[in-house]
Amino acid sequence: MTKIAVVFHSGYGHTQRMAQAVAEGANAELVQIDADGNLPAGGWELLNSADAIIMGSPTYMGSVSWQFKKFADASSKAWFSQAWKDKMFAGFTNSASMNGDKLSTLHYLFTLAMQQGGVWVGTAIMPSNTKAAQRNDINYVASFSGAMAQSPSDASPAEMAQGDLDTARLFGERVAKASARWAAGKA
Repeated sequence: MTKIAVVFHSGYGHTQRMAQAVAEGANAELVQIDADGNLPAGGWELLNSADAIIMGSPTYMGSVSWQFKKFADASSKAWFSQAWKDKMFAGFTNSASMNGDKLSTLHYLFTLAMQQGGVWVGTAIMPSNTKAAQRNDINYVASFSGAMAQSPSDASPAEMAQGDLDTARLFGERVAKASARWAAGKA
């Protein structure tokens, strides 16, 4: 069993629900970035000791939130010491629009993972892209780079599409399995 951490920022609660679903699937610990862009006590230690780090941020103006960016900039200390080298990484995001430039956010997370010397895990979940597809199907938003969710701007976190939350949970399971295989191969 590998140790997995989900580090995330959530502005309105939607990304937090997604983080909870990812953590449930991965049997991971949550590390929430607060409204000032800071980690809770022990957050850095948890990330340093994790085998895998799953990162999440809402997509604001085509990228991560400023709070997540503050965390990313502060992770330069881990970068300098190569503390996160060879860890497994993955990412997820949510925005109000169906596209919302969420892929830009995932590219940002991917780039951060690569700068840290990490190994990226995508979803490996086939998209629901047939005429019969319904909004609550698995991977309806159709992302391979990381988990994506879409929450209308006037919807509460409780109104998130169940398919997006199920996708997030399955994504967490994938990261956990990949992390276990990676750890076994390094032994």
